[in-house]
Formats: sequence, C-alpha cells, structure tokens
Amino acid sequence: MSSDPNPDPSDARYVPRSAESWRDPFTMYAALRDFDPLHEVKPAAPDEGDYWVLSRFEDIMEAAVDFETFSSAQGLTFSYGDMEMMGVEAPIVMMDPPDHTALRKLATPRFTPRQVKAIEPLIRAFVVPRVERLREMGEGDIIAELFKPLPGFVVAHSLGVAQSDRDRFDDWTDAIVSANASGNILTAVEAVGELFAFFTALIEEKRKDPGDDMLSTLVRAELGGQPVPPAKLLGMAFTMVTGGNDTTTGLLGVGAELLTRNPEQRALLVADPKLMKGAIEEILRLASPVQGLARTVTRDVKLHGKTIPKDRKVMLVYASGNRDPREYGPTASKFDIQRKIRRHLSFSYGAHHCIGAAIARLQTSIALEELLARCPDFVVDSEAARFSPGHFVRRYESLPFYATGAR
Repeated sequence: MSSDPNPDPSDARYVPRSAESWRDPFTMYAALRDFDPLHEVKPAAPDEGDYWVLSRFEDIMEAAVDFETFSSAQGLTFSYGDMEMMGVEAPIVMMDPPDHTALRKLATPRFTPRQVKAIEPLIRAFVVPRVERLREMGEGDIIAELFKPLPGFVVAHSLGVAQSDRDRFDDWTDAIVSANASGNILTAVEAVGELFAFFTALIEEKRKDPGDDMLSTLVRAELGGQPVPPAKLLGMAFTMVTGGNDTTTGLLGVGAELLTRNPEQRALLVADPKLMKGAIEEILRLASPVQGLARTVTRDVKLHGKTIPKDRKVMLVYASGNRDPREYGPTASKFDIQRKIRRHLSFSYGAHHCIGAAIARLQTSIALEELLARCPDFVVDSEAARFSPGHFVRRYESLPFYATGAR
C-alpha cells in the first residue's frame, strides 16, 4: 500500500536525516510503513538509548491523542535527558495536561483565526515589497529574501518586540533556531541567556505598560488565581521563538517547490484563487515541516506484535503518516490541491495541536498569493537548493528563485 511503487525491505531502517540527506526521506518512510511500522532503533553508542519509530498514519494519530501513554514531559527528541539539558523550567510543548491545558487556555485567544486575521494587513505589507524586490531583481534566494524573515517578523510582532530591538532579537532567534533544529540547544547557550534576559526586562515593561500582544495578554492573566509565574512567561516566549520560525520557513519553501514541480496544479490555483485554502492544506500535508517529534511511553505498549517498554522514547514521524496511502489512497505522494483532506498530522493532534496553526496558514497563504499575482511565472530550483541541518525540521536553507521562469 505504499505510495512508493516498489518499496524495498532493506530501506526499512530509520536513520535520522539532516542537511543534504533531507532531500529524500520518503523512500525510507514508505519502506517503514510497509515492512516495519513499529521500528526499533538500537543505540549507536553505549551512552545512547534505544528508541522506537511509528510511521503509519493511524498509529501516529492514536499516539498523538493519547498523551497519558505518550507523554511530552521528557522532551521531544529521540535523545534522553532533554529536560536536564534545557536547564530551565519546561516550556509548554514539554508539558502534559492538566498543566499544559491551563497554560494553553491563556494563550489560545491570541491565536484564533479571527484574531490572527486582524494582522493580515501587517503581514501583507511586509510581504509585498519583498516580492516586488525579487521581481525587480529577477532572481535571488527566496529563503533569505522572504521565507526566513517573514516568520521572524510575525513572531516578534506577536510578542510585542519593539522595532528598535528587532535586529538583536533576530540574531538571537537565528542562533537558537539553528541549535534547536540540531536537537542540542546547549550550543546556543549564550543566545538563550541573552534572549531570556531581554524577555525578563520586556515582561516588566509589559506589566507597567501592556500592549496588544501575546506577552501583555499573559502578563495580565492569572493561573490558578495567581499571576502567571515569570518562568512560564519565559517558556511561552521561548516556545514561540523555537516553534514559529523555521517551521514556517520550511512550509513556504516546499510550497514554492510544489508549485514549480506541478505546473498543472499551479495553473488551477492561478485560474481560481478560491482553491488556495485547499492548496495550503495539501502543501501542509506534503511539506510536514516538523517531520517528527518524540514522546515517552508511560507504560509498556504492545503494537504490531512487538512491545515498547515503559520509559522508552517513540518518534512519531508525522511526515510519513501524511503520505500513508492507508489514509490518503494510492495518490498519497502526489500534489493535488483539490484533494479532500479530512485530517493531517502537520500540526500534530490532540492536546498538542500547534497553537500557531492559524498564523502559519495565513503567512503561507499571503506569501503564495502575492508571488503568484506579481511573479506568475516564478520557479524555484530545488535541485540547486541547500537543506538546513537538524533532525526534526525539514527546510531549505537556501532556494534559488527566478521571477520569470527557469534559466
């Protein structure tokens, strides 16, 4: 049932991807789904732990929803000791309900589709001159010119970072996002310290003079009848920085690639812009910027004739589930903007469904609308592109762009 017509059992071996090896993880995913849907990865060194891999849609969905069995509280990578490495109070993505639920409820009102829609003019005003610059230049790196700065701008705006602080904020964000992508935030310890110091001061400013931003909303809120503790405020800000940047860059880059590789689908979208909503969901499904994250099982779990022992890490490979023909039929690997998508895993599911989903969709929609309107014949050269390092987010680090077609 694989979307790969001839998956080879020898490819059913999970090997973490990074940089250039991100070019094709899909052959591996297809083989895992068909031949080893509950796959054990043995430790490569004595000081490493084994972990397990789920690759089929239904298995991943059930695990994502069952937070009591598949816990986020021990970190989201396949390494052990994530929380000790962090050295800070757990951010919201590393909490389970009910603690996670209580904090999430405070932030959710800032991220509803209606609230997000209010910043559409700001996003469009950011995007348009950058698309025009690309059009005037004729070619350039669309990651550097648009797809990387856009989510950074949105995160900074959402947190209430003043324009005068944006350059410093962007430098810290770049360092932290790069370290987070590698699964080792310790490599950016200086940037983390400086960012936390910045947010500590910003939180105090918001207490005295709150604005119309998420940090101000949390500063005014209460948790259990008390003000939200500073550590949780810092954790929420940190989560937005690490979760809202490279993921959206990844989504935009693959979206541009899919439109380039599938001119017939692109023509449909140009002819009928109302298809954009469905196109975004199909791009989300195939791009799956977060290719997978780990959970820790709180009990023995029996599945596919095997047993995952209690306290072992399990990778939920969202990107594999999103191409599973068991869920999407024999054309699961194809780009079809008119596909009827009932559900996908790109924002996870259940308690940990991505709180920023609406704002990621809006950014992608605006960027692609403006590109298609102003550079209707644009192409990107994915063969000459470069992938970013890191084991969890698949994104282009550079992507050549040509405003009027291939050169």
